[in-house]
Amino acid sequence: MKRKKLLAGLLLCLSTAVFAQDFPAVQQLAQRRVPWLAKSLVLKNIPAENSKDVFEISTPGKQVQIAASSPSAAAAGLNWYLKYYCNRSMSHMGDNLSPVTPLPVVKQPVHINTTYDYRYALNYCTISYTMSFYSWKDWEHELDWMALNGVNVMLATIGTEAVWQHTLERLGYSSEEARRFVAGPGFTAWWLMGNLEGWGGPVTQQMIDQQMALEKKILSRMDGLGIAPVLQGFYGMVPVNLKEKMPVKVIEQGKWAGGFQRPDFLIPGDSNFTKMAGIYYEELKKLYGSNIRFFAGDPFHEGGISKGVDVSAAAGVIQQTMQQHFPGSTWVLQGWQANPSGALLAGLDKSKVLVQELFGENTANWETRKGYEGAPFIWCSVTNFGEKLGLYGKLQRFADETWRAAHSPYAPLFKGVGIMPEGIHNNPVIYDLILELAWHPAKVEVKHWIKSYVRYRYGTDNPQLQEAWQGLLATAYSSFPQYQEGPNESVFCARPTLKDVPVSSWGTRKRNYDTKAFAAAVATFMQAAPKMKGNGNYEIDAIDFQRQVNANRGEEIYAAMVTAYEKRDLAAFKQTSGSFLSLMQQQDLLLSGNSHFRLDTWVNAAQQMGQTPAEKALLVKNAKVQLTYWGPDNNPATDLHEYANKEWGGLIRSYYIPRWKMFIATLTADLQGKEAKTPDMFQWEKRWTEQ
Repeated sequence: MKRKKLLAGLLLCLSTAVFAQDFPAVQQLAQRRVPWLAKSLVLKNIPAENSKDVFEISTPGKQVQIAASSPSAAAAGLNWYLKYYCNRSMSHMGDNLSPVTPLPVVKQPVHINTTYDYRYALNYCTISYTMSFYSWKDWEHELDWMALNGVNVMLATIGTEAVWQHTLERLGYSSEEARRFVAGPGFTAWWLMGNLEGWGGPVTQQMIDQQMALEKKILSRMDGLGIAPVLQGFYGMVPVNLKEKMPVKVIEQGKWAGGFQRPDFLIPGDSNFTKMAGIYYEELKKLYGSNIRFFAGDPFHEGGISKGVDVSAAAGVIQQTMQQHFPGSTWVLQGWQANPSGALLAGLDKSKVLVQELFGENTANWETRKGYEGAPFIWCSVTNFGEKLGLYGKLQRFADETWRAAHSPYAPLFKGVGIMPEGIHNNPVIYDLILELAWHPAKVEVKHWIKSYVRYRYGTDNPQLQEAWQGLLATAYSSFPQYQEGPNESVFCARPTLKDVPVSSWGTRKRNYDTKAFAAAVATFMQAAPKMKGNGNYEIDAIDFQRQVNANRGEEIYAAMVTAYEKRDLAAFKQTSGSFLSLMQQQDLLLSGNSHFRLDTWVNAAQQMGQTPAEKALLVKNAKVQLTYWGPDNNPATDLHEYANKEWGGLIRSYYIPRWKMFIATLTADLQGKEAKTPDMFQWEKRWTEQ
């Protein structure tokens, strides 16, 4: 009996020794994702170099030792070992984390450091286009991926609803009135950016409480992983009915895209601004703590009205109020369109500002604006708008522009890199590359870097996959000079028309690459199929690449269909329209084969988030409206319709194909000399969201 107790005690000590090491949250991450490695993993804390993160990888004995200057650096070091020694990786589009035995040996210790302060992640829009209905399981995966990719600052505005509710209730609103200011989860992003209020609601108390509890878990996990959260600051956005509750000086902000009424702007400097900001920050502290170092929030985002406001003075008050409640915090501003204006920046203490060069794949405002008038900035890429499916990403430009900024006269202001996609469930190669650039002292040539990506994406060094990816780099992922807002759109998703116009208002259907060369690269990729059976990441990419081939082909058939109609050639029109619908059906069948490309994945997540039938119905409508006409309900010509279109199995079958069939039937009747009544697409779309 004594021997058994002694043995049990010894095992307990050994177990404690394994876990009682530096960076316990990173050790737990390893246990969740790579338990086959976690038992041999040793994490140690070492000093930063020049106040910048560093990690070292070695394999003494049978251990894998990662020494790092922070939890974020330790997780990045773990990922480096997984990618470049084990050929393993995580992504939003499939994980390749199966066991590797024996563990690869690092012959000479690897020492990697960064010259940047920040590795940033997430756009406001990502919170809604990707994460509207995330469960804790989804967030665990998200945060583990963020940590492994070295992210140390991340937007985390989940749960802001509760802060606003508590704030408004203290100002005399009823609980129900306060909730009516809040947008539904499918549209939270644009509420937080001051573009609309209430749309997608009214949310219930249970929904607000659920998001609040989720945010607390997110913040706790981020803290352990060394990821600083960016929370929502108070920048003057207030409900349009606040002026009915109290005597406030506001500037009405007019309408946003599609016709949405914007919230008002409460003029900083007014005593009620100080009062309201104070209540807001008090409530935020109560819910989420006082250890917050970063705040976001952009006055006059995308065309807000500043007439009558001393913008410099107002910005100064917003920042000073933030500093009063959270001393030393940094105001994170989006470098998007004309934001932040020179007048706004002029009123700020720039040592406590961080500007995001948001749209770096097309812009270089950091240069034309001379380092944002002397403000610290990071280089980011949006890449994706509305989370539309489409292979796209100017990969070599990412490497070139970050290198150029780091060796420019504004290098002292250049503080890091970031990923700011409107939706992140796409193009995993983009996010891997941008975040890894922070750890490369030399300029990256993507045609060489991609070889390692192929190995760790699929877990093998297949020559056909390598050749195919070089072809993808030369086509869909080429750094063509033309300005382009996101991936090429698919005509399948368009509200039917005979006009050669984008699917969404600011999108494009033009292909800035050789589609035949792209199809050849995909064909080479498919040749590896016999050797890649059961490889999940290969199967996901095979579907995505073939989807793009089909979408490209759809443009050709569509053009032939339009030509046939314009020539009044009924036989040719029937043939081409039939081919068009047949290809759409093939696309639906292809995409229905994997959960990453299915409508039911999105809708089921929305339904599962709700606790009552009414909540489930509201959330499913949020999910479906976002994908389709977006809103508002009373504007058939809204320029937001199809903004978040998706080539998804189930959505093509139930929504896009029926729309095209109605349209084609109308044109066919016209060619036959029959009365052709144009269907009311907008009313049909609204009915679909309510089914």
